Amino acid sequence: MCTRYISPEDREIEAAWHVGARTPERWARDMHPLYLSPFMRRARESADYERELVTGQWGLIPVFSPSHIPQTKPRKGETKGKRLSTVNARVNGIEQKPTYRNAWTKGQRCIIPARSFIEPCWETGEHVPWNFRRADGQLWGLAGLWDTWTDFETGEVWDSYTMLTLNANLHPLMSRMHKLEFDSKTKMPLPIQDKRSLVPLEAHDFDRWLTCTVEEARAMLELPSVALFDAAPLAVQQP
Repeated sequence: MCTRYISPEDREIEAAWHVGARTPERWARDMHPLYLSPFMRRARESADYERELVTGQWGLIPVFSPSHIPQTKPRKGETKGKRLSTVNARVNGIEQKPTYRNAWTKGQRCIIPARSFIEPCWETGEHVPWNFRRADGQLWGLAGLWDTWTDFETGEVWDSYTMLTLNANLHPLMSRMHKLEFDSKTKMPLPIQDKRSLVPLEAHDFDRWLTCTVEEARAMLELPSVALFDAAPLAVQQP
């Protein structure tokens, strides 16, 4: 699962998607779970189709959650609320998962802009972060879901989002990422792994992703081609 990515500046988002010019919201560039970051969705206040750029928490807050931990930067020793691992959502069975079911069935899909994202490779036996950029130099537009959560104590409304992931066991590149699971007795890698991949969208599919039916959206979710990536260890390729 992805737990770090590099967010573009508002001017880069405007140039790529024609939305969010001179937005007053600020966000960190080096994104981690529970940070506030921009994402695009279908505008809710417009009768006609329009995109809107909003800032929300990376880590979808379920509608049933009693509390959460919003962050714009790390907070050491923070204990308030219950932190749920919702920065990534597995597509398989998503319509049955209480955390994501509301957003998925309502078609609350979003596009998450990213300059690059970072994944761990354990082929050497050690954690080696790899940086993933687009080979064509464009920004990533990653498939996600968003939802709105209300704090019933304060009345404050929070937007939040999650990135969708697919099984990547057979993907030539993404299957190399993340740590292998081993049998406790034989010490051999388990035959069934669950490597994951984010789902990048292409420019011709951006509007369709935000407006199509749930059935059509599921059909759009495919593993990316290896040719799409410019990937290397982070030590030799800065994001």
